[in-house]
Amino acid sequence: MDRTKIIVRTSFVGIAVNLVLVAFKAVVGLLANSIAVILDAVNNLSDALSSVITIVGTKLANRKPDKKHPFGHGRIEYLTSIAVAIVILAAGASSLKESVEKIINPAETSYKLYFLAIIAVAVLAKIAVGRYFKRIGKNVGSDALVNSGSDALFDAILSTATLICAAISLIWGVSIEGYVGALISLFILKAGVEMILETGSSIIGKRVDNELAEKIREVVTSHPEVRGAYDLTIHNYGPTNQLGTVHIEVDDTMTAREIHRLSRSIAVEVYTEYGIIMSVGIYAANTSSPEIAAMREAVEAAVASRPEILQMHGFYVEEDNKCVMFDLIVDFSADAHTVSESVVDELKAKYPDYRFDVILDTDFSEPDR
Repeated sequence: MDRTKIIVRTSFVGIAVNLVLVAFKAVVGLLANSIAVILDAVNNLSDALSSVITIVGTKLANRKPDKKHPFGHGRIEYLTSIAVAIVILAAGASSLKESVEKIINPAETSYKLYFLAIIAVAVLAKIAVGRYFKRIGKNVGSDALVNSGSDALFDAILSTATLICAAISLIWGVSIEGYVGALISLFILKAGVEMILETGSSIIGKRVDNELAEKIREVVTSHPEVRGAYDLTIHNYGPTNQLGTVHIEVDDTMTAREIHRLSRSIAVEVYTEYGIIMSVGIYAANTSSPEIAAMREAVEAAVASRPEILQMHGFYVEEDNKCVMFDLIVDFSADAHTVSESVVDELKAKYPDYRFDVILDTDFSEPDR
């Protein structure tokens, strides 16, 4: 079964379970005159709405690329995740409002023992649905399902609090549901904000996952012709559509045919293993001059003396026009241009006949030196 069908099927399960819970909790809440149970029912209704949003978002995200959107529509799923988080925030805000009103104007409740049994079953159902959603969501890479699963588990906590309040009211005749509801509402609001921030980071563009980056570098550097792999980036156009780039350093004596065969092989291996469409760029490495090798060591020493420089790569010397080229990655906390100028000044003093062409790269995924 493909990813879209799995997400849709899982969401329909969530809709069915939540609508059943809405019906039972609404009846219990009205009969017991319990604002906590009624709010719990409304919260389950919002969960059903979240599942509907997930289905619609998944269907839209699965549309084929077109001329206007050549990278596909996968990022719609991130918008879906934010919509789900907004529903969660709305439910939390509504719950907080009603809980505060319950504290200010408490009303008498009349729970029955079988009401507690219904609420207890609802708690178990929400735990099962929450774990099911999170497991499927992680398996297929759906943030919307993971968020819905987290919301369901919070609902289970809310329902547990409601159950405790009902038991206390039934046994001792004391109502604390307003206070407990307010506390749980704050946790729900916190979860909604965290979901928005996490999904927002995916939309803005996050740093490449360290573990994934290291695995890709292992694939790239497993080829004996590759001296090093640098500038690894991965652009996310949805959970199942990722494009990447990487630069490899190879001997400057390699032919175009050899480089083509190598870069093609790397791209195929990365796609086969990780499903990422990878473009491979080239850095040439001088292979013939001991003088240039000594100069490279001098550049590496100048870089190593500055802790704010994370990495130097792409070193190459064009002997005909006395030009030295290399890239620097400077820590985000430092002034990259000032650091670069400092390095160049030191090297110019040592090699006055040479021109230094330095490019400042960004730390997208590089390990510390």
